[in-house]
Amino acid sequence: MPVYEYTALDLKGKTVSGIIDADSSSTARQKLRTSKIFPVSIKEAHKTSAQKESQPSFSALQAFTRVKPAEVSMMTRQLATLVGAGFPLVSAVDTLIPQTKSHGFKKSLAHIKDSIVEGNSFAGSLSLYPGIFSPLYINMVSAGESSGTLEIVLDRLADITEKQEALKSRITSALAYPVLMCFIGMLVLFFLLTFIVPRISSIFIDMGQALPAPTQFLISVSDFLKSYWWAIFILIIGMIFAIRSMGKTKKGRYFMDKMNLLLPGIGTLSKKLAVARFTRTLGSLLENGVSMLSALDIVKNIVGNVLLSDAIAESAKEVGKGQGLGISLSERDIFPSLSIQMILVGEKTGELENMLNKIADVYEREVESTVMSMTSLLEPVMILVMGVAVGFIVLSICLPIFEMNQLIR
Repeated sequence: MPVYEYTALDLKGKTVSGIIDADSSSTARQKLRTSKIFPVSIKEAHKTSAQKESQPSFSALQAFTRVKPAEVSMMTRQLATLVGAGFPLVSAVDTLIPQTKSHGFKKSLAHIKDSIVEGNSFAGSLSLYPGIFSPLYINMVSAGESSGTLEIVLDRLADITEKQEALKSRITSALAYPVLMCFIGMLVLFFLLTFIVPRISSIFIDMGQALPAPTQFLISVSDFLKSYWWAIFILIIGMIFAIRSMGKTKKGRYFMDKMNLLLPGIGTLSKKLAVARFTRTLGSLLENGVSMLSALDIVKNIVGNVLLSDAIAESAKEVGKGQGLGISLSERDIFPSLSIQMILVGEKTGELENMLNKIADVYEREVESTVMSMTSLLEPVMILVMGVAVGFIVLSICLPIFEMNQLIR
């Protein structure tokens, strides 16, 4: 059934917009009038923003219109509640469409509902939108449909996405203040060096007095920033573009991920986050009846690091030959030893799924604790650096003044 976008007026004369599914535009207009909404314009939605995201091309518009993981998580939780309460799947999805805030997500859900009505499976309908629903999401839904436990699977999917979003939110919140302070500090230093220092230093230069070495260095830095500030911005933009371009190639991504793991502090955090994501996802897939090999094939694509992904792919080959997961991962020499030992214990006791979830809990707590500790140390370090920089500027300006006072005496 086609989906139409409309702009209309309600009984109060307020402009409203949204989407509606109908056999034709005239039927859509009639449905809107029945709902006391009077259409001004109506057109068929041929392609959603989610479908555009699945294409390799990228535009700034897609960056702002993409569906956020938090929206998917909320929809999943609401859908699990409705299905668990006995709603048919089509009715449950139809109920959620008006409650969805994102216009693109509304259209996607409407197309998914129509696909289900046409006889396709829920997982197959979701797979039409890879830009919104991950392979993990689609495979878990497929497993839930096959086993008749869709509401349980949706609940677990909501738990997974909510935990990931909560961890991401806590880390972002912890880093927000230091990043803001760093940005403001750089702006203050740039303003001092390009506007204040040149005006003061011109007085010393006009006097023809020999300047101390710190003052000469400060004036040189100020002149460089004042004359070539545009080159610095171009260099920064060029570096960002080069990093993005490098990340799109296989060798470039491999090099960046390898360097990321080697960075002091950051490398350890990245590895722990990747392992937590790997174990959380693998545990959930195994709990929902997905086979080990299929689950490993899925999780290798969501760890976010090429080296770890390759290690999982190689381990999957060994598992396919009958070797245990813990032993095969230990041979790669990239996963933390604690995670390997816990996986081995889980395999021996027959509680692998629970052990994988415990590993994820351990590493998520460690990452959060480490980030909090780092940010608590970062703030005084930034204040100290700013103080030293401003103190050097003040000292460099005051030294010639002190020398002039001595000459006057």
